[in-house]
Amino acid sequence: MPVTDLSPVRGEDVPPDFSSGADVLDSPTAPAVPTLFRRSVKRATAPVLAAVFVLSVWQLAALSGLFPRLPSPVAVLDELAKLLRDGILLPALGQSLGRAVTGFAAAVLLGVPLGLLVYRYGAVRTVLTPVLAAFQSLPAAALVPLAVVAFGESERSVYSVVLLGAVPSLSMGVVGALDQVPVLLRRAGRAMGATGLRAYRHVLVPAALPGLIATLRQGWTFGWRALMTAELITSTPLPGVGRILDTGKQEDSFALVMASVALILAIGVLVEAMVFRPVEKRVLYHRGLLV
Repeated sequence: MPVTDLSPVRGEDVPPDFSSGADVLDSPTAPAVPTLFRRSVKRATAPVLAAVFVLSVWQLAALSGLFPRLPSPVAVLDELAKLLRDGILLPALGQSLGRAVTGFAAAVLLGVPLGLLVYRYGAVRTVLTPVLAAFQSLPAAALVPLAVVAFGESERSVYSVVLLGAVPSLSMGVVGALDQVPVLLRRAGRAMGATGLRAYRHVLVPAALPGLIATLRQGWTFGWRALMTAELITSTPLPGVGRILDTGKQEDSFALVMASVALILAIGVLVEAMVFRPVEKRVLYHRGLLV
């Protein structure tokens, strides 16, 4: 009996192979792993373009004559170079960053457990939620006099302002992130035996992780603002960036004020780009929320 040749005849249409399923749609046809240099350039393009745009608008505004006292970017850069030569810039940056990191760590150690306590017990939520919301809406400038009266012109007053600025934000953020966990997940966790601390470890915290990262970012922002306000108003033995800003105000030096503001903004942008944004992208990527 002759063997029948089942191979397709040349020129006929060959049916497509669907064995790989819909996953083939997300697979690149020619995968290429970018080099470290290309990845770095790609990540740096947007910040560099934004900086160039801001500096260009700033320079044009300074040259236009509409703002006579506005210093040019070159004048502000010269002021920063002068601070560096005089040995003021680096110690002030180190002092402010040290206070910010220490205060933020203490705020996390206090604010996160407090938020879990408020979330867990209804009576505690009823009592503390209005208090935390009130302190969260209170400007840092109003906290500084309270701290100075209580602790005097000292480091303790500065740290107390940072804590009062960051702890309510962290606590309310934790409560909000946990409240947004779907009820079905909690019920499924209880059905599988995840109760008590195991529910927080295996269900609630993993499900609320994106919201918790946003809470940490917000807590850092509130703490950093409160720190700059405290350094600006109080007179501590070890000056920080806020003291440089106060010096510019007292000397009526617009360039020094702009240099201080640029330092404060630069630190905030660097912390966001190097700490919070990479962590957030990693979490969202593993959750399938970021391509």
